[in-house]
Amino acid sequence: MERSFAKEVALLRKGAGEVVETEGILAIAKALLQSGVSYVTGYQGAPVSHLMDVFADAKPLLDELGVHYAPAANEAGAASMLAASINYPVRGAAVWKSTVGTNVASDALSNLASAGVKGGVVMVVGEDYGEGASIIQERTHAFCTKSSMWLLDPRPDHPRLVDLIEKAFQLSEVSNTPVMAEVRIRACHLRGRFTAKDNIQPAISTKDPLTRPDFDYGRICLPPSTYLQEQDKVNRRFPAARAFIRDHALNDHLPGDLDEVGIIVQGGHTNTLLRALSRLDLADAFGNTRIPVLALNVCYPLVPEEVTAFCAGKRAVLIVEEGNPAYIEESIAAALREADLNTKVIGKKVLPLAGEYTNETVLRGLARFLEGTSPRGVDTTAVARIVAAAEQPAERSRQLIGAPLPQRPPGFCTGCPERPVFAAMKLVQKQVGEVHVAADIGCHSFATLPPFNMGSSILGYGLGLSSAAAVSGLFGDKRTITVMGDGGFWHNGLSTGVTAALQNKTDGVLVVMDNGYTSATGQQHILSTKAGPADRPHLSIEDALRALGVTWIKTQGTYRVKDMVRTLHSALTTKQPGLKVIIAQQECQLARQRRIKPMIARDLKAGKRVIRTRYGVDAMTCTGDHSCIRLSGCPSLTIKENPDPLRRDPVAHVNQDCVGCGLCGEVADAAQLCPSFYRADIIQNPRPRDLWLARIRNAVITRLQAWAERRRPATAAMVPAE
Repeated sequence: MERSFAKEVALLRKGAGEVVETEGILAIAKALLQSGVSYVTGYQGAPVSHLMDVFADAKPLLDELGVHYAPAANEAGAASMLAASINYPVRGAAVWKSTVGTNVASDALSNLASAGVKGGVVMVVGEDYGEGASIIQERTHAFCTKSSMWLLDPRPDHPRLVDLIEKAFQLSEVSNTPVMAEVRIRACHLRGRFTAKDNIQPAISTKDPLTRPDFDYGRICLPPSTYLQEQDKVNRRFPAARAFIRDHALNDHLPGDLDEVGIIVQGGHTNTLLRALSRLDLADAFGNTRIPVLALNVCYPLVPEEVTAFCAGKRAVLIVEEGNPAYIEESIAAALREADLNTKVIGKKVLPLAGEYTNETVLRGLARFLEGTSPRGVDTTAVARIVAAAEQPAERSRQLIGAPLPQRPPGFCTGCPERPVFAAMKLVQKQVGEVHVAADIGCHSFATLPPFNMGSSILGYGLGLSSAAAVSGLFGDKRTITVMGDGGFWHNGLSTGVTAALQNKTDGVLVVMDNGYTSATGQQHILSTKAGPADRPHLSIEDALRALGVTWIKTQGTYRVKDMVRTLHSALTTKQPGLKVIIAQQECQLARQRRIKPMIARDLKAGKRVIRTRYGVDAMTCTGDHSCIRLSGCPSLTIKENPDPLRRDPVAHVNQDCVGCGLCGEVADAAQLCPSFYRADIIQNPRPRDLWLARIRNAVITRLQAWAERRRPATAAMVPAE
């Protein structure tokens, strides 16, 4: 990774009384150090990758404090590292994306939660749900209820966020239970200020290590210990957690004068709710609300007496709980019935069962709640008018357009080295027929969208080859193709997919996109990354495959489309049985641009000669059928008006986003399209020889243009009149 996080690391060094202004995820990173954490682990994934990036650059600071930082190969490995806190009074933290990462970690988490912990354990999970999500739409809440772990959903307010992370370690230790803190993408990237405290050097650390091992069979997750552990959860841990939540006021109570109704909201959605109330003139810009609000910074476990005290005397409460099932709404309804309170619980009746609770969604649901309950002091007519005015611009746009807006699916970056592989797969299927393609998690999953539409299923990170195992046996002699990234290969693909394929003698093709990093999450290093210090451990994908016994392995540069077509054709048609692996090797274009742009800027400033390659389309040669766009899908390859007045079809055009990868020309050549692409080398700080060559070329071009102009009338005269 070529990026530096020196500025962020400097923020982590700030001491007591200093003001820190940063993003939410870095406020959490500072809170970990202020809590005296002994070790940190995790696996990268949006929206929490930034914490791991910064900790990776903060090694000098972590060494000073004695904090052990060790990124894991996957989320299961990260959760397993938390076992240190089962036996020893050390505080540990883990970071990953949820719910996909929590799925991977769930086996270790079940055992961790059953055994219980001596030292505080906090897992910071990125709750990737809603419009900006890149994964299946599920909630972390279910894992906590299943395994009896506590779930924090902190209010997006930096001082409160930092305080809650610190309190989470205390909650974990008081109840001997792991704690999850879920943070959404907006909370992670929300900028704010808080007053720092000094970082705490842990009592047990790399500077003050343990002296003797601990063994306690009561913490082993085998019978009969597991029976006692379950009893301990119910009889001691739950009451201890609820008492701590109540006594330390972890949930926020926002008072209001319209107290015949109330709102209970997940802490992470407090700002969205307050903004909706503000639009209805029921709150101000500083969070002062007229309707009482209970913000649940701890969504599990709920404290029944806290909920009933809030609801007592109210005719109705609105539950703002994003996603389905309605765990919180159902639990609150049960608590009120048990307490014999007649407060009406309203949630999914006025708010959607599924989908992100955006401000507009909460505004509409809040309006329905107020119209249905009609609390004194609220003008429901004015509420309806405000909501109608808020919806008018969108409705007006629909009327003007006259049709739904076209979808704009995400796609590969400009110059992405994975795009040529799918262009080659399209071309090879013209030779061998349609092939079943199994997709995987990673940038390459964009190929499931137009213009490629390749990849029939996505089952998990590194599980693409396993997902094709049954299908490969159902197509007879026709082989399937699995596409997997290098990140997925090391995460799960090697240990799960490749080993099973070898054991079962699967006759299929695996394409591993080796771009040097886990690119989709920000170019973090993996075992096969070549960049970085010379002493960094390195193992190539090919060496790992050969060590397991794979014999048919081809490494192929991705931008050479013709060569990639030949390699794919060979893998699909060779008589050699067993797994065939193509390592599609090319550096991530984003990482490359981050690497070369500073170098180019330095060279230009120093007056050195710099050459930049760009591609273009000869508009007079372009046929206008746009096959190049359908086969390439490059964002820089677009269309413009045809300069020929006798032709109506727009022609292909390469805009200024071009990074000079050459795929457009490669595709045109491999697919035998029109020869309209040209390459241009832009020379900055040219030398005398460059200027001399430019004058000669311009002179030759001028003569040829003049000759063509003289020939044109004569040629036109030869054309017979119609």
